[in-house]
Amino acid sequence: MTMVTPRAAELLQQDQDEEMPAPDQEVIQGTQPMEDSASGVKNEQIPETSTSRFTWTIENFSKLSNRKLYSDAFVVGGYKWRVLVFPTGNNVEYLSMYVDVADANLLPYGWNKYAQFSLAVINQLDSKDSLRKEAAHHFSIRESDWGFTSFMPLGDLYDLNKGYVVNDQCIIEAEVAVHKVVDYLNYDSKKETGYVGLKNQGATCYMNSLLQTLYHIPYFRKAVYHMPTTENDTPSGNILLALQSLFCKLQHGDNSVSTKELTKSFGWDSVDSFLQHDVQELNRVLCEKLEHKMKGTAVEGTIEKLFEGHHMNYIECINVDYKSSRKESFYDLALDVKGCSDVYASFDKYVEVERLEGDNKYQSDKHGLQDAKKGMLFIDFPPVLQLQLKRFEYDFRKDTMVKINDRYEFPLQLDLDKDGGKYLSPDADRRVRNLYTLHSVLVHNGGGHGGHYYAFIRPDLSDIWYKFDDERVTKEDMKRAIEDQYGGEEELPHTNPGLNTTPLKFTKHSNAYMLVYIRESDKGNFFCDLDEKDIPEHLKIRLIKENEEKEYKKKEKAEAHMYTALKVAQDSDFAEQIGKHIYFDLVDFDKIRSFRAPKYLTLNQAKDEFSKEFGIPVQSQRFWLWAKRVNNTYRLTRPLTLQEEASTVGQLADASNKSHNSELKLFLEVALGQENRPIALPLKTKDDILIFFKLYDPEKEELRYVGRLFVKASGKPADIVHKLNEMAGFEPDEDIELYEEIKFEPSVMCELIDINYSFHSSQLEDGDIICYQKSCSPEKLDQYQHADVPSFFEYIHNRQVVHFRLLEKPKGDYFSLELSKRSTYDDVVEKVADQLGLDDPSKLRLTPHHPYSQQPKPHYIKYRGLHHLSDMLTHANQLCDILYYEILDIPLPVLQDLITLRVVFYHATNNEVSYHSIRLPKGSTISELIEDIKSKVELSCNDSEFRLFEVFNYKIRKVYQPTEMIDSVIDHNGPLCVEEVPEEERNPGTLDRLVHVCHFFKDKRHIQFYGEPFFFLIRDGEALSDIKMRIQKRLQVSDEIFLKWKFTYIAHGRVSSEYFQDSDIVLSRFQKNVYGPWEYCIGVEHSDGTPKRSCLPNQNRNSFDKAVKIYN
Repeated sequence: MTMVTPRAAELLQQDQDEEMPAPDQEVIQGTQPMEDSASGVKNEQIPETSTSRFTWTIENFSKLSNRKLYSDAFVVGGYKWRVLVFPTGNNVEYLSMYVDVADANLLPYGWNKYAQFSLAVINQLDSKDSLRKEAAHHFSIRESDWGFTSFMPLGDLYDLNKGYVVNDQCIIEAEVAVHKVVDYLNYDSKKETGYVGLKNQGATCYMNSLLQTLYHIPYFRKAVYHMPTTENDTPSGNILLALQSLFCKLQHGDNSVSTKELTKSFGWDSVDSFLQHDVQELNRVLCEKLEHKMKGTAVEGTIEKLFEGHHMNYIECINVDYKSSRKESFYDLALDVKGCSDVYASFDKYVEVERLEGDNKYQSDKHGLQDAKKGMLFIDFPPVLQLQLKRFEYDFRKDTMVKINDRYEFPLQLDLDKDGGKYLSPDADRRVRNLYTLHSVLVHNGGGHGGHYYAFIRPDLSDIWYKFDDERVTKEDMKRAIEDQYGGEEELPHTNPGLNTTPLKFTKHSNAYMLVYIRESDKGNFFCDLDEKDIPEHLKIRLIKENEEKEYKKKEKAEAHMYTALKVAQDSDFAEQIGKHIYFDLVDFDKIRSFRAPKYLTLNQAKDEFSKEFGIPVQSQRFWLWAKRVNNTYRLTRPLTLQEEASTVGQLADASNKSHNSELKLFLEVALGQENRPIALPLKTKDDILIFFKLYDPEKEELRYVGRLFVKASGKPADIVHKLNEMAGFEPDEDIELYEEIKFEPSVMCELIDINYSFHSSQLEDGDIICYQKSCSPEKLDQYQHADVPSFFEYIHNRQVVHFRLLEKPKGDYFSLELSKRSTYDDVVEKVADQLGLDDPSKLRLTPHHPYSQQPKPHYIKYRGLHHLSDMLTHANQLCDILYYEILDIPLPVLQDLITLRVVFYHATNNEVSYHSIRLPKGSTISELIEDIKSKVELSCNDSEFRLFEVFNYKIRKVYQPTEMIDSVIDHNGPLCVEEVPEEERNPGTLDRLVHVCHFFKDKRHIQFYGEPFFFLIRDGEALSDIKMRIQKRLQVSDEIFLKWKFTYIAHGRVSSEYFQDSDIVLSRFQKNVYGPWEYCIGVEHSDGTPKRSCLPNQNRNSFDKAVKIYN
């Protein structure tokens, strides 16, 4: 492995006037490992190159006095390059050589180029002995040279017999390939490649790579287009239309395509988009769903026609004439990577014959136990062969998924007829030529718990490959697409060549995960032509409308700097919104009409436009400005001046809008006369105040806008009571109460107004809001839930609609209740109990919602543990609107003082199993738990003894003693196991030993435990033959099956490779004094299943292994 080095400062002892060559720090040759696409790398190599070769003959080489020497410049990729040589080494006893950018000091700021290069010293006696080294580097102004500090030993270079220097002449050769460097901030996939990518929703790269692969099988795409859909369907609710729409956008779009409509059609929510699933599982689920939806249509059978193959499982007896076989279909094949060097080795392993002999003989119905051969052969392969590479496996020792990064090769052409068709069954049609060409390579970059997916595809099976990496599509060469995805290891040399030249190795975590091959003889059928007729007409119309809408928005965005969004609120907007959409302030500007006004338009010109639009005379219009007050309310502040009305909307927007978002918000005051006809506006004096009025009805709990009035600052509210009663439709002498609406965040402030104080004394000004209502007599106060305006506003401010879901079915149906954020715990459970028809609210238990996982939180809300509803709904300062409920059989306060344990009870004699939920007070002992169990089960005898133990990963992990507290019991891994102690174990001999027995089988080279472990008493001096008899009798296993069982010794989870013999004294293998967990046990190897007693311990499925589901 060659080492390459950047130039940098020389050592201090050298002349400071000299240029600075590279030190002896070295890095590996070739392309350096790069981060994945999420790392923010903006520049990346793509295979568009400019190449040049330069030969430099250096005369009088041994007589050179210069410490370093530059060659003449040569041009590659439009820039000048040169070779830099240190004839006597750059502070090392080696020839040092570098490639240098000749005019780096003249290049613009930010210049960089990616180049691969080779440097060689030509052997003039035999060119085959020339020494050549290769490297690659991103050249920039700061790193303008790169090369080899230790190119070759000086001793070899100057040895006249070796031919590198002849007649004092040295020949240097340089080859430089400059690759095009793309700024991906402005990269256009469609322009560069003709293809577009798919947007990543968060963790959907696995889905994107699969969709691109399927899309680039023309026959599949054509079938998708011909699936029945209508213009009345919506993509988010119809998986067929969503897939058609996505494929059509990939085919005709210019930009990357969103997959949100497709995932919505799957029934997925935002959480599913952030969960990374398995590509193979998604492929199978998607194909099964499409296969089902294609039934009864013109494209029925497409999935089978493309992907379905068949294989035959067989068992053939050796000594008798008997053979059993079973035909099965497949859509993809899962090939072993571990222990296999390439695809052919995996196929060899797939059809490997297993010998069934010795203790593992085959049980034939007619011939009894027989030596036999067991295997699998292929009847036929599909036109599109999908190979899933088993890159992931479960590590039982680490209890986690791990990735296999072993080197695994796959060919460009795959011949499954090789060696006389050794993979084919006798029934296979040998006329079909099973020669396949590689179409797609799906890659996983990462580890066992996640990573990044992308795909290399050659859409037309030409020599050009494309990398589909979410939104980005790039051209790639064949080496990058195939060889670089084999996985395995790469060598990294040490940086100090004189100290240690042993190469270090690093694992390549980017490797092929799925391969798609196309049968050569079927290319013409399945790589068919598609034209516009294949795309449904309604889909074309839909997409045209979408594109027109996008273009309009794009144009609108491009021209936004020329326009101002003019939002003008009127009394009609207040009347429409108050009491329906809003309660505080006057208007929600997001819900009113916006006018796109040119910035040069004056307000006077806008008045003319409004006169035409609404029929309001110009002399009847007066515009007011809005302002945000210090208490965060949004109110009118003042009318525009004559000078401002002559200004442009752009100038006014800039002056009034601190956020500079080209938006101008105004209120249009219109003066109305008789029969609500517009009249000329009266002049507004300094003493005039514009007040807005809302009316509250406590009986109906309704709030509405009733109008506005100009009042005199020196006047009193008592002066306008008669007018307010008229506006409300009350009797003229109705007693009313007036409240000033002051603010509502973070708390409501609404104060009673003394009608005998002047408006000025009450600090009322332009834009203020007064809410009023009929005065309530004392006897009516108790009749209304919210008797006055302040209490109603408090209710509105704190009201919260909460969706209640059953904890057992968190995605199921729910009911909603309108509550107050200030509702107490008791208030909430009483309302829920009333909704459910439950007499006792204390039998409800609530669990909060996690807004990020969209699942219930792991811990429930304790009885009165949170004071208010807002506390129950808040997570990290975010308010949710979901709670989960359970209906208990006893009150929650009582339950909280108890410990609930799940218990499975094994009867001593009849092999029955029963399940129980045991509740005991905190601080109880195991002994008390046993007594409670005795009262609930049928015992084999009156003086039964009990044993309590915990099972984890199919092994007994802990045995509880009667004096232990039940608080220490953990039942998260499955129910607590309780069994009657068999009679034979109750009085063991002094040298007898109680051990536990567990079941396992060997999957290739791995041990997998399974089934139910059990206790067993080994007697002193007892041989295995006697133990086997007792175990067989206890488990009631037939002779034929039990003959295949093998027994061994397990210590600390490690299975011994030596099996017990029938004559072995088993107890001799067990230590006599063992404290703590049951780390020594007997292992029983068999794969025929275990005698079940209905209860299996938790299989420890990882929480991230969420199955892929398509719900619609």
